[in-house]
Amino acid sequence: MKTHYHIIIAGAGGIAEAAGLILAEWSSVTPTIYIGDRFLDKAENVARWIMDGSTKPCQVIPFHLDAQVISKEMEGIFEQGDALLDCLPGSLAPTMARMAKTHQLYYANLTEYVAETNEIIDIAQGAQTGFVLQTGLAPGYIDVLAHYLFQRFCKHYEVEQVDTLEFKVGALTNHAISPHFYGFTWSPIGVATEYLKDCIVIRDYKKTTLPALSERARIIIDGISYEEDLTSGGAADLPDALSGKVKQLDYKTLRHPGHYAWVEEQLKGLSSGTDPISGLQEIMLRDIPHIEDDQIVIYAAVEGTDSQGVLRRQEVAKHVLPQLIGKHKLRAIQTTTAAALVQAISWLLETQPKGVVFQSQLDGTTFLNGDFISRVYGRL
Repeated sequence: MKTHYHIIIAGAGGIAEAAGLILAEWSSVTPTIYIGDRFLDKAENVARWIMDGSTKPCQVIPFHLDAQVISKEMEGIFEQGDALLDCLPGSLAPTMARMAKTHQLYYANLTEYVAETNEIIDIAQGAQTGFVLQTGLAPGYIDVLAHYLFQRFCKHYEVEQVDTLEFKVGALTNHAISPHFYGFTWSPIGVATEYLKDCIVIRDYKKTTLPALSERARIIIDGISYEEDLTSGGAADLPDALSGKVKQLDYKTLRHPGHYAWVEEQLKGLSSGTDPISGLQEIMLRDIPHIEDDQIVIYAAVEGTDSQGVLRRQEVAKHVLPQLIGKHKLRAIQTTTAAALVQAISWLLETQPKGVVFQSQLDGTTFLNGDFISRVYGRL
C-alpha cells in the first residue's frame, strides 16, 4: 500500500494477529491498525504482540468491538477507518458487512459460509466501497489460482471449454497418528461444517450440488500420497462463473490417508437425533490435538483438449511452511490465509471498486503476484 491508511481488523485470533503483523511489516507505508474484539484484553494482547514483533515502528490500537451494538468508541474508529478486515466467525460476517457499508469502509472477509456470503451480496448493493468476499486460502487464493489456470489454458490452446478444473488444499500436520490421522493447526470451528454441508460443483457443464465427503480419491503431490474429498465452501463463485465452460469442476480438501474413514466411523456412531455437525465437532475437539507445526499443500490443475485435438493438462503445486515475519514465526495456515486477506484489502484500496468483487473477478496475474501474496506463496 502506497499511502497511509487506517485499517480496522475485527477479531483477535490467529489470522487477525497475522494480518496485523503482515500489514505492519510488509506495507510500503505502515498503516495505523485498529484491533477490535469482544474481549478487550485479547485485543490488547494482540496489539502488543504486533508492535513487539514488527521491525518497523507501528501504531496498533486495541478496542472493544461489540458485533451487535456500536459504542461511541467504535463509532469514532469506524469513522476514521478506510478498510475493515473481518476475521470474526462467519456467522457474524453480515453484521460486519453492514457496518462497513454504513461507514463506507472497504471490506474483505474469510468465511466459507455460503448463506452468509449470499446475504452480504444483498447488503453490498448500492455500496460506495468494494467488498471482496471469501478471500483467505480456501476459499480465496486457491480459487483465484484455479481461475487463472483456466484462463491461461484457454488462451494458450485456443479453446473456450475444458474437461476438468480441480483445485485442492490441505492444512496439515507434518505427522499423523491413528486413529484420526489429523491434528488441528487452526480454529476447529467450521471443520465439521465443511465435512457435512453440501458442496457446489460443476458436472456436465452445469452447476449442481453433491454431498460432502462423497468422492474420495487418492492423489500424489510431489511424491507424497494424500486423500482428497469434497468439502463445502471452497469453490467460492467459480461454479457460477465457469458454468458451461468446464465439464467438471470441484474443490476438495486434502488429508493424510485414513482421516476421512475415521470421520465416517464417528458419524455412524452418533446417536439418532444428534445434530451431525455439532456431534462431529464435539468428538473432534475431544479426540484430536492442536499442533503448532504445520504445512499447507496446494494443488490446482486444468485438463482439456487443445485446438488440435491433443489432450493437455497443466498443474500447479505449492508447499508452504511456517515463516518468520518480523520477529515472530507464524504458522503456515496463518500466513497463507492472512496474506490473501491483506492482498485483497490492498487491492480494494488501490483500485477503489464499488460493490461485491468475486474471486473470479480478481485479475490472477496481478493478484497472485502481489507484494503480500508473493512473499508467502512465491510468484507464479
